[in-house]
Amino acid sequence: MKNMNQMMRQAKKLQENLAKAQEDLKDRVVEGSAGGGAVRVQMNGHREAQAVTIDPEVVDKDDIETLQDLVLAAIADALKQVDELTETELGKYTRGLNMPGLF
Repeated sequence: MKNMNQMMRQAKKLQENLAKAQEDLKDRVVEGSAGGGAVRVQMNGHREAQAVTIDPEVVDKDDIETLQDLVLAAIADALKQVDELTETELGKYTRGLNMPGLF
């Protein structure tokens, strides 16, 4: 029973550490970009967009499709970086654990 109590304390501590790491991700910001940095999207670790920056030189009223594609590409890049950040930060606590659906 002593081992079970110790395991339960370790599990509770792991859960607390994981919850704190998840909350801390809200304050972490990554930047995705496209078009050589002409369009940049900042996103926090909770996948919330924080800012979009568009170089005025990439804006062409006769070619809106290109601008739209650049915005989508910058968002996709930011999301990829958030996923990598999440894996790095939360992976510290979950490596070796088989917990499907945790994220």
